[in-house]
Amino acid sequence: MVKIACIGAGYVGGPTMAMIAYKCPDIRVTVLDISSSRIAAWNSNNLPIYEPGLMEIVEQVRGKNLFFSDQVDQGIQEADIIFVAVNTPTKKLGLGAGRAADLTFWELAARRIASVATTPKIVVEKSTVPIKTAEAISSVLHAAGKTSFSVLSNPEFLAEGTAITDLTMPDRVLIGGTMDEKGIKAAQALASVYAHWVPRERILTTNVWSSELSKLVANSFLAQRVSSINAVSAICEKSGADVDEVARAVGMDSRIGPKFLKASVGFGGSCFQKDILNLVYLCESMGLADVAEYFHWVVKMNDLQKQKFVERIIHGLFNTVTSKKIALLGFAFKKDTGDTRESAAIEICRRLIEEKAQIAIYDPKVEHEQIWSDLSSVCPVELVEIQKLVTICSSALEACSNAHAIAVATEWDEFKMIDFEKVYETMSKPSFIFDGRNVLDHAALRKIGFVVYAIGKPLDPMLNVV
Repeated sequence: MVKIACIGAGYVGGPTMAMIAYKCPDIRVTVLDISSSRIAAWNSNNLPIYEPGLMEIVEQVRGKNLFFSDQVDQGIQEADIIFVAVNTPTKKLGLGAGRAADLTFWELAARRIASVATTPKIVVEKSTVPIKTAEAISSVLHAAGKTSFSVLSNPEFLAEGTAITDLTMPDRVLIGGTMDEKGIKAAQALASVYAHWVPRERILTTNVWSSELSKLVANSFLAQRVSSINAVSAICEKSGADVDEVARAVGMDSRIGPKFLKASVGFGGSCFQKDILNLVYLCESMGLADVAEYFHWVVKMNDLQKQKFVERIIHGLFNTVTSKKIALLGFAFKKDTGDTRESAAIEICRRLIEEKAQIAIYDPKVEHEQIWSDLSSVCPVELVEIQKLVTICSSALEACSNAHAIAVATEWDEFKMIDFEKVYETMSKPSFIFDGRNVLDHAALRKIGFVVYAIGKPLDPMLNVV
C-alpha cells in the first residue's frame, strides 16, 4: 500500500487528504499536525473546520485508510509521499513585511522531514508559496544529505464553501517538477494518485517554477475581476446604472464570462490578498515596479470598497453612529465556511468601533472566540473595551431587534429568509439596511418601509438627505 502523509491539518490539508483517501482505497493517508487539540477535533464528530459535505467524506474513510495523528515524526518516516500544507501568512515584520510570504512554518516542516526521514520521499508543496520555494526546500534537503528526495509543486485551487465539489471535479490538477529523470518520475507518481478519479487530460505537468507562479497568477486574476466590478459599482451609484445589469451584459460575452462579477463589500479569505501581495513583492524584487503597482491596486481597490461601505453607513445614519445599534449579519468572509481570514466584516467592525457604535454580530458558523480574537487583533483597545460596544448574538432576529440599521457582510442564504416585517416593527425609525452582498429583495424591503443601500444600485433618496 502506498502511504501518503500531509503535514498540516487545516483548510487545505484536511479536505484534500480526505478526498484522496475516499477516492483511493488502496492508499493509506495520514494527516499530521503538532496541535493535539486540532487532531482530536478531526477524530471527533465536531471537525475543526466547516465545509459542506466534508463530514460525510471523513466518516466514510476515517479509521479505514484515513488517519489523523500528532505523531509527526512517525508519519514522516512511514510515508512515501509527503504533502506540506502549513500556513504561509504575509510577513508582519522584517524584510518584505506586508507583502512577502512568511515561510517559517514551511522551512520548519522541510527541516523536520530532513532530520527524521530515513528513506527517499517525494515532498509536495501544497501550501501557496512564492516562486523558487521548491528550489529552496531542495537545498535544505540536499544539505542534510537527502539527495534522493524529489520536491514537487502541487498548488490547491479550492474555494471554501465548495471545496468538496472542487476536489471531486477539479478544473485541473497542476503538478510542477524538475525536468530531469528523477523529477519526471516523481511527477508521474503523484499524477497516478489523482488519476484514480481525475481524467488524465486534466492533470497538467509543468516545470516547478511555472506551477508555483500559476497559483499566484490565478488568484490575482480572480481578485482582479472582483475589484474591477466593485470599481464599476461606484460608477453605477453616481450615474443611476445598476451594477447587476451591467455585470450580466458584460458576463454574457463569451470572452469574459459571468463568474466573479458580483459586486460586494469586498473579497476576503486566506488566499486572494496574501497571494496578490506576494506577487507584488516578487515583482518589486525583480525590479518590475510598474507591474507591482498594477497588481497592488487590486488590493487597494478592495480596501477602498470596505471603507466606502462604512462611510455609507455613517452618512446614511445622519453622519453619526455613536451609541446607535447596528446589526452586522455575517462575520465569515463568505457563506458556507467558518473562516474569517481577511473578512470584510472585521474591517467594518473596526471602523464602527472607532465611531463608538453598538454592534450586534450574528454568524451561523463562526465561533464566538474567533470573533473576539479577530476584533482584538485589529482594534487598538483592550478586549474589555471592545466588549462594551460589541455583542455576539445567537440569531439574526436577536441581532436586528431594536437596531438603527442592519449591515449584511456575508451572503448566508438564511439571511434571505428573515421575517423583515417583524424585524421592522422592532427597529428605530427610519430603519436602514446596508446590503454589502446584494442578496436581499430590495424592492420588498422598501415596500415594508426600510431605507435600503445596495452596492452599485441607484441610491435610495433617503441616503442623500444629509
